[in-house]
Amino acid sequence: MNELKKGILLSGANGFLGNIMCRCLNLMQYRTIGIGTREGQIIVDIKRPFDLPQIHFDMVVHAAGKAHVIPVTKSEQKDFFQVNLEGTKHLCNALDALPSLPRAFVFISTVAVYGVDEGHDIDEDHPANGHTAYAESKILAEQWLENWAAKHNITLGILRLPLVVGPNPPGNLGAMIRGIKSGKYLSIGKADVSKSVVWAEDIARIIPVLAEKGGTYNLTDGVHPTFGELEEAIATALNKRKPIKVPYWIAKGLAKTGDILGSRFPINSNQLKKITATLTFDDTKARNELGWNPTSVLRKIDELTASL
Repeated sequence: MNELKKGILLSGANGFLGNIMCRCLNLMQYRTIGIGTREGQIIVDIKRPFDLPQIHFDMVVHAAGKAHVIPVTKSEQKDFFQVNLEGTKHLCNALDALPSLPRAFVFISTVAVYGVDEGHDIDEDHPANGHTAYAESKILAEQWLENWAAKHNITLGILRLPLVVGPNPPGNLGAMIRGIKSGKYLSIGKADVSKSVVWAEDIARIIPVLAEKGGTYNLTDGVHPTFGELEEAIATALNKRKPIKVPYWIAKGLAKTGDILGSRFPINSNQLKKITATLTFDDTKARNELGWNPTSVLRKIDELTASL
């Protein structure tokens, strides 16, 4: 048996991405200790100050965060900052209290920090102009970590991720798979807009490289599939017919109905805008500096659909 490599503290170990990263890092022979709510993990409420066991962690991967929810009230908006910003501070304060600090800290951020709804090949030089509670809380967390890491001479790596894809995906992708599987999914317009995606296991594999070098990077699968390509690949994998297409003008009318009815309706104008506008990000920097060589999500559809 190979000797275990140095220890990693992983926050958000119960989450979709955190769970996949924990499994992959363990397979890579890292000794991973999770912060979460399950037995065998360090159980904490990241929204409040907490203590860590007095042991040394060579690296921290901070994947805990609040996402995939559209806040309606001021209280819900505040919760993004309480988890994504204050939770980051609480984690670092707990690390400060240990006998020794980690040599590296990897923060899981988001392309939402750029604050764009459409565009092609947006790179890391684009200003962080996000104005949603999610984006702003991540921007502030990135900035706070840069100061904290510089103060302690810790290598800081920041990953700005698009849609993360893996087995049993949450959110709209999971809903797409289930809808195609049940025959209740409708394809809107030409379905020819591209979106950046990234395979979750690839993210785990680049963590050790990033921890050595540091820096801020976009990650994608490099293919940026269209909705039509995803829909067709999923339908083929499930042995289902291609989804029925709905003209854009009909979808627009339905979306306006959703604006009135709210969450009781499956689509609104904001959601329609997102799924009918191309939005891709450039990962050239990661390819050149980290040796990033990602997997095409389209080649993983069988694995993806088998989980639902």
